[in-house]
Amino acid sequence: VFAPYDHAHNARIDDDLYNQRSICETVNSVIKRSYGSAVRARAWFRQFREIALTAAVYNVEQAIKQ
Repeated sequence: VFAPYDHAHNARIDDDLYNQRSICETVNSVIKRSYGSAVRARAWFRQFREIALTAAVYNVEQAIKQ
């Protein structure tokens, strides 16, 4: 099913880094489901601030749960 170059590509994937990406994608998904995916700000710096504050709130909630 897989061509030889597919096997070579899979062999070059670093498992530790890929696992970190998987964790990041999971956290992004949880934040979107919990707080919504829409950013209400119009300016890019306010959008960044809104996203950073959303992530901070998520981290505080996780710290309280533990």
